[in-house]
Amino acid sequence: MQTFAYEFESARLYGNVILKEKSRRCEHINRKNTGRLRRNDLAATKLTPRRLRLLGILPLAFFSAQAIHYWHINQLGHTLWMCNIGNLLLAIGLFFEQALLIRVAVIWMVPGVLVWVVYVVPTWGMLLTGRFTFGQFFGVISSTLAHLGGFSVGAVVLRRVRVDSQAWFYAFLWYFVVQLMSRLATPAALNVNMSHNIQAGWEGSFSSYLKFWLVLSSLVGICLWLLGSLLRMLWPTESSAVKVPVSSSP
Repeated sequence: MQTFAYEFESARLYGNVILKEKSRRCEHINRKNTGRLRRNDLAATKLTPRRLRLLGILPLAFFSAQAIHYWHINQLGHTLWMCNIGNLLLAIGLFFEQALLIRVAVIWMVPGVLVWVVYVVPTWGMLLTGRFTFGQFFGVISSTLAHLGGFSVGAVVLRRVRVDSQAWFYAFLWYFVVQLMSRLATPAALNVNMSHNIQAGWEGSFSSYLKFWLVLSSLVGICLWLLGSLLRMLWPTESSAVKVPVSSSP
């Protein structure tokens, strides 16, 4: 009887040792997986530096095409629209492997595409009539590449870079920086990023530009927060760590 009790106690102690060792290994694996997913740099992705730089050439080319078009029509200030300058920001982020710049650029490309579809595409009636100059046709191509092309490149990269909880805030700061640049460096007649005047058609709703700017900035902040939250749900940086279950039996 004592022998049986001794063997039972030995087996129980041995089982506890195995369970603790297994639990320790599982916790080590979980910490390792979580650490990999929480990296903000691009070293944790499958995109090599060479591939990143090659992808960066595309948005840089899109921005350059827009700059050439606007230079040709003597409206170079339009390159500072968020959707256009976003291609340059995306290219810089890819060239220097800066995940933050990539996230900010891609977040702004989403509303940029929507605004482009609503306000720009309907003005291309000359494509239906066939009466357009080479400059006009080049403008259509460069605009399409800057918006749809830039968004496509950004979406591919964002799936690897992923989105953190602060991306929308930095996108909001980027909005103020570019709007200030637009106010200082572009003619008021262009009203780039609504940095000079009330948007045409809304003059009757606001008694001053300051009120218009405050409402606009508030709406921009809310929309960026919602968009950042949605993108984070799709491609989170932290919540997708793979947990290894710990068995309760040896």
